[in-house]
Amino acid sequence: MSIRPDYPLNTARLVLRPFTRGDVDAVYDYRSREDVARYLFDPPLSRDECALAIQQRTTQLALETEGDRIILAVETRDDQSLVGEVSLIWRSVEARQGELGWIFHPDHHGRGYATEAAAELLRLGFEDADLHRIYARCDSRNDGSWRLMERLGMRREAHFREHALFKGGWDEEFYYALLRAEWVSQGASGALRAARSQSS
Repeated sequence: MSIRPDYPLNTARLVLRPFTRGDVDAVYDYRSREDVARYLFDPPLSRDECALAIQQRTTQLALETEGDRIILAVETRDDQSLVGEVSLIWRSVEARQGELGWIFHPDHHGRGYATEAAAELLRLGFEDADLHRIYARCDSRNDGSWRLMERLGMRREAHFREHALFKGGWDEEFYYALLRAEWVSQGASGALRAARSQSS
């Protein structure tokens, strides 16, 4: 399988597109923040670190072998503001598994952008990549992230308690997942409807 989408991907309010070197300042604006880094493996990033990360992301646009990832900038269609990023990682070829992720600027929380963008990557994963199961995970204290997973129709499958050391303390992590059959039975567009209702 080789999945190389025809970019950009468009939703009702958003454009999901490859990163460019011109995105450094916009990404630094949220990846440098302590409140954004709190639940990420990375600490707040310097501008140089953001530039390096974006350089890597410009090549992460296709799923060709296990471990490949698609990472896309998310911008609004009305004013072309970069509001965050979404990712889809091919975790298992044999079991057709993928992992969904996102990071959004706090100034744009509460508008349904993350739900709308993540729902588009679910569509990409289930329709274009023919994945069987897509999962996502977050720190159990990250209410916004696990509530987003639930809006996407994902099920909580596990709560790992004190399973790893993370930034000086014990990490507690929620795992959520969605099967392709469940996504189809939900009408495939349920998450997009949830995003629109949240933004209205």
